[in-house]
This record gives sequence, C-alpha cells and structure tokens, in this order.
Amino acid sequence: MGPPFGGGRRPSAGDGPAGRTLPPRPGPVAAHARARVWAATGPGSQPRRSSSSTSATYGSVYHAVRAGRGRSTCRSRTIRFAASAFQRLTGVRATDVSDASMPFLDPMTRTYSADVVAALGLGHRAALLAPVSDPVATAELPSGVRISNGPYDLPACALGAGVTRPGDGLLIVGMCLAALVATERLDLDGEPAGLHISTDRPGHWLRAMPAMAGTAALDWVLATTGVRHTDVDRLLTTTPPGANGVRVRPYFAPSGERAPFLEPRLRAEFLGVCLETTAADLVRAVCEGIGFAARHCLDAAGLTGTLALCGGGTRSPAWTRLFADVLGRPLRIVEGEVGARGAVLSAARRFGAALDTAAWTAPREVVEPDPARAAFYAKAYEDHLTRLAEARTRARARA
Repeated sequence: MGPPFGGGRRPSAGDGPAGRTLPPRPGPVAAHARARVWAATGPGSQPRRSSSSTSATYGSVYHAVRAGRGRSTCRSRTIRFAASAFQRLTGVRATDVSDASMPFLDPMTRTYSADVVAALGLGHRAALLAPVSDPVATAELPSGVRISNGPYDLPACALGAGVTRPGDGLLIVGMCLAALVATERLDLDGEPAGLHISTDRPGHWLRAMPAMAGTAALDWVLATTGVRHTDVDRLLTTTPPGANGVRVRPYFAPSGERAPFLEPRLRAEFLGVCLETTAADLVRAVCEGIGFAARHCLDAAGLTGTLALCGGGTRSPAWTRLFADVLGRPLRIVEGEVGARGAVLSAARRFGAALDTAAWTAPREVVEPDPARAAFYAKAYEDHLTRLAEARTRARARA
C-alpha cells in the first residue's frame, strides 16, 4: 500500500503511569467525553468557556483512573508524559499552560477549572494534574543543559509555522484534521466545540478546531479500494472536480465528530455512487470532503489572515492544490518537523537566545488556488453545509 499520509501511534496497553501496564483502552472517546461535560453542566456553563476538547488526554487520564481504582500508585503520579519527563529530569512538578489546556484549563484565569475536572468525574483525582507553570518552568541539568517546559504538538506546530498574528491560521493535515487560528479574544459564540489553547503570552490564544478524521479517512478509502498511496496524485488528475457526482460526508470516526460541532452519532456518508463510479471518483470525493470539513473548521475558528498548511497530507502535491481550491485561498506550505521547530523557537525565546524566526518559519512554497475551481468549490461547499445539517438531524434521531 505504500506509506500512509498520516502518522503517529495510538495509545495502547502498556502506556500507564510510572510504567505500569494498563488494559487496552477503549476506542476513541473524545466526542462522547465532551457530551458528558455538557450533559452534566449545560452548553452555556463553565466548560463552554473552558478548553472543552477532551481528546486523548481525558481518555488517558480517565482510563488510567478507572484501571487503577483503589491503587495508591494512581494517586500522586503526573499523568501527562511531558510533565512527567520534566519532573523526572529536574525534580520540578509542572506543566506548560498550553498542555494544561487539554482539557482542564480555564483560559480566562489560566488555572485549572474545578468545574471541568468535576464534570469529567475526576475531582477525586485532581492531584494527578501537575501544577500549571505560568510563566514557564525552566531548569538546568547537572551537565549544564538547560531545559524548559514547552508547548504540546498543536501550539508547537503553530509556532513552527509562524502562526502568531491574530487572524492567521494553520491547517494540520494529519490523521486528525486540526485547524488553528491565532486570536486575542475568547470567542464564546456559535456552537460549543473545539478549544481555546492558552499560550505563554497572556491575552493570546489559539482557537482550535481539531476534527476527528483527516488522512485517516483517506487511508481507509485507499485500503478499501486497494489503491496505493503513491497513486493518489495520478487518480486526482483523472477525475474532474465534483468527482463525477460522488459526494462524501467525511465523518469516519467511530465516535462521531467533535469540531467544528459536537455530534457523537454522526457517521460518514457516500452519495451519488453508481455502477459507473470508479476508485478515482471515490478517492477524489473523500479528498474533497476532507477539504470541506477543513473549510468548516477554519471558518468556525475565525480565520481572516494567511493560512499555513503542514502534515502528512502535504506529501501529495495534487491534494495540496485541491485544498487551495476548496479553501479558496493561497496556502503557505511548511514542511519537515514543524512542531519540533516550534519547540526550539519556544525554548529560544524563554532562554533569550536570538534566532531568525522568519527564516525558521519560511514556507517551502505558496500554492495559489485556481479561480475557476475555487468558484466551483465555493458552491459545492454551500451544498456540503446543507447536506451536513440534514445528516446531523438524522444522527440525532438515532439517539
């Protein structure tokens, strides 16, 4: 099949705190976990203005607590890997404010929200959460190496892509589809979804809309049709925009969708398939559907400035051009270990080291949209939103 466009490793058995083995974790829990918060407290309450995306952190903590119920080893350990590593190296128990944003931080006070912790059923295990270090904790090892807490992957990627000016955004096309927009205001309007990631600059956040399925959806359709990843570019050129009438609602995650809306029972749908539909049509329809989902996330996050693109999906030039057309805007393509660059830039700022930020965050290229295709996809996007509203109604009826 060739290498997938996504990457990374899913949490598995053996990923317990302090090296203790845990039983296999249940499947994706993010959308259901957030439903639990809002069912307990209401969409207009504290969790809505908090960092409401639960994702892997809540699933890992909650699963570890349930698996370790009654065991003293689960009462005082730091559950986050970064905080645990920092404590092991320095003796300082602390976590970065951005890491704390997932999902327990109140971004207004930059402290943990007791309401969110309690709503998630973890009030009796609040001691598992390392103290928020604000400003960031730094230390020097006996070897003379300086070390600091740093941002986790999403805000690190934003730094590495140069996304710091309010209104500018980043789209990470990985296994999940993460849309980030820098902002200086907390947007509490619209549907309660996504999260506000606090940064080490008070009064500055990243409005994040991390959709459940990105390249994982493409990987699925390629595996199902027997198509190799190396054939994606060729297939995208053999079928026209609109995929010969095939349309896809790309909500493939078994736990539904979490951004830019919460719909735990929503599932993927293929429309317009017939006996003449080809593998190329299916592949293009999925790529277009993911593009529409990305546009929806970016719109909800408040994108008004430039947009950077990174992640495994950028390995396909044809899909990258399709993203530019569907989003209807130029894309700054940043490549390589974008998150690692962001971590370096973050540490350099904290230690006062001078780096050429513009050079470190310069794009590999800028991909411009084709005007005719962009106009076609603008209309197709409106159709996507209409049919999505119908699909959400059907999903709720299955409750």
